[in-house]
Amino acid sequence: MIKPVKISNAAARRMALAAQGFDKPRPEKATRRHVEATIARLGVLQIDAVNVLARAHYLPLYSRLGAYDPALLDAVWLGKKRSTFEYWGHEASILPHSAHPLFRWRMEAARTGAPFRNGVGEAHAARWREYAKTQKKYLRSVLDEIRDRGPLGASELSAAGERKGPWWGWSDGKLATEYLFRIGDLTTGARRGFERIYDLPERVHPAHVHEAPTPSRDDAVRALTLNALAAMGVACVDDLVDYFRVPKPYVKAALASLVEDGAVLPAEVEGWTAPAYLHPDAKTPRRIETAALLAPFDPVVWRRERALALFGFDYKIEIYVPQPQRRYGYYVLPFLLGDTLAARVDLKTDRANDALLVQAAHLEPGANRGATAEALARELDTMRAWLGLARVQVMKRGDLAGDLNSRPSL
Repeated sequence: MIKPVKISNAAARRMALAAQGFDKPRPEKATRRHVEATIARLGVLQIDAVNVLARAHYLPLYSRLGAYDPALLDAVWLGKKRSTFEYWGHEASILPHSAHPLFRWRMEAARTGAPFRNGVGEAHAARWREYAKTQKKYLRSVLDEIRDRGPLGASELSAAGERKGPWWGWSDGKLATEYLFRIGDLTTGARRGFERIYDLPERVHPAHVHEAPTPSRDDAVRALTLNALAAMGVACVDDLVDYFRVPKPYVKAALASLVEDGAVLPAEVEGWTAPAYLHPDAKTPRRIETAALLAPFDPVVWRRERALALFGFDYKIEIYVPQPQRRYGYYVLPFLLGDTLAARVDLKTDRANDALLVQAAHLEPGANRGATAEALARELDTMRAWLGLARVQVMKRGDLAGDLNSRPSL
């Protein structure tokens, strides 16, 4: 039996942040290469429609690269020479092309009607099974129409139908295109605003993606588990399950194999109740020197239990909480300073008034007030410029708001 590596909580924190790309300074000017390298390092960018500040998938790159040009992400995501694809990764996600073969088992699971992601239960899968069984003719017609007419939005189909029913109010066309997307027969060819425009994978993905061999499900899950651990440095089973939403039994089997082969090391992290696993290549820098605002959908904080275990930071996205019950605000970003989450700010882009609104600012217990306010003020000004806004406006809510207002950089 392999003896677990003992890791202090402080070391685990630095290890996790280094794995996420916070061990290096932001480049003076980010290039396409920086964007692609960051996506490869994270393994996934979660797509979300919320646009209070900026679309969620643009923000993790900003946190690591600073004021980069968002057109660089558009180019690798939707351009003619794209190097990524869209699929169900963590949630709806942008993933590097190298990961495409690793998700084909998920596409096949969706085709056969098996639960294809962790958290998608048998009832949900059964619903899709019944849909595919009863709608074969319509699904063929949708695929044929896109093949013949070219890329189409769901509403552009000749028999799109109206929004209706219990399936999130989706039309017949949206149901069909989303099912065909899940099984891999369609992919995202473009976006119109935030609307997905569907096309055939062979017309969108480069030849090397199609020609890549398809691994077995076990080999694919093994690779995804290793990729997730590389992106986290050190993690427990539930962290690894959550990263790509792979069913837990699959991840546990992959870990057993990886540990046996020496590709993953068992570990014990100070303060963690669950066993941990360490990537052999994980770095543990002596210091993390960074100041970054993290989106609610950033991998550093997207799993509440991990943020609490690593940082002592209890984080809940309050978008779906009724306004009177919100504690910190609607769209709250944790502020990473060094290796601690030192504050949280509720941000909003106010285009009408050309301002980045700080609707609330709260200091975390134990954080240095002066140092946090100074660093946060600088970071807010950087974000303001990145968003193309003229000023930062701090509202009088939260115990850090007054300190921010007194900073000359704002």
